Amino acid sequence: MTQSTDTSEDQVSSKTAAALKAAMARLFEGRPQRTDGRLTKENLYKEAQVSRATMNRAHAILAEWDAHVAAHGKTTPGEAKRDSTIANLKKRLTAKTQECTLLENKLKAAHTAIAALFHDNTALRQQLDKDASTAVTPIRSRGARQRR
Repeated sequence: MTQSTDTSEDQVSSKTAAALKAAMARLFEGRPQRTDGRLTKENLYKEAQVSRATMNRAHAILAEWDAHVAAHGKTTPGEAKRDSTIANLKKRLTAKTQECTLLENKLKAAHTAIAALFHDNTALRQQLDKDASTAVTPIRSRGARQRR
């Protein structure tokens, strides 16, 4: 049978209570060793390496856990940093997506302009080839006419 701790509410040994308190401290500080660090009771007993039933007998420790979570929320420092990083990355992704859309629109406009210029150039070359088949009379300068 397990030895009870100083707290009459707890029905766990002092070793178990110490393990739960150490696990609770690690989770609250964002330094988990055996779990993903979320502030859940499942992570508490896993972090302490005790069974759920054993954890449930540590009434005072669970009351302390509940009070802390009620006062500070379930977000750990690591989760807050992660959430901030995700929000920043989403903002950057949105900006880059807008930039890509703008550049894509400019590219489409350039493509249209290049196609129109290519068409005009082709038409001008065809006109030049057509006009080249007729005889061209060179224009003489005035000075050349007077010298004769």
